[in-house]
Amino acid sequence: MRLNAINSTSVKNSEPLNNKKMDIQTILILIIVGVAAGALSGLVGVGGGIIIVPALVYFVGFSQFRAQGTSLGILLLPVGILAVWQFYKQGHIDLPSVLFVALGFVIGGYIGSKITLSLPQETVRKLFAVLIVVIGIKMLLDNKKKPATLKSSPPTEIIDKQVP
Repeated sequence: MRLNAINSTSVKNSEPLNNKKMDIQTILILIIVGVAAGALSGLVGVGGGIIIVPALVYFVGFSQFRAQGTSLGILLLPVGILAVWQFYKQGHIDLPSVLFVALGFVIGGYIGSKITLSLPQETVRKLFAVLIVVIGIKMLLDNKKKPATLKSSPPTEIIDKQVP
């Protein structure tokens, strides 16, 4: 069985998946979106939802669902590996937390996608916008100082000290 992505359509949506060849302008916009998302991911830990989804909707003309699906598709690739490596080298990655959050992400992603795809796209777009605004306002108003944390050491460098 051979799949032809160029003329295929999604099951619940008549929108073609890849109905035309991309022109050079679209390719450049997509690369710029990727660079911006990657840079902001490395700087402040954001990317897919906050950068890629709106950029695909407004600059490339994707529907909300296609933009979200494309953003999720990007997560399948190890696109953040170099940024992760930089943080890991500095001791700023808690691997057990990564594993547990990733597990939760898999489960939550499945549940969230089932719910989202049952809603009208306009409703999803509005929910998305409200979420970004609420998070932004909370971050602006939250001026609590966080206590400085010690740089974590890889397990091979931990020295047990006995307390008298």
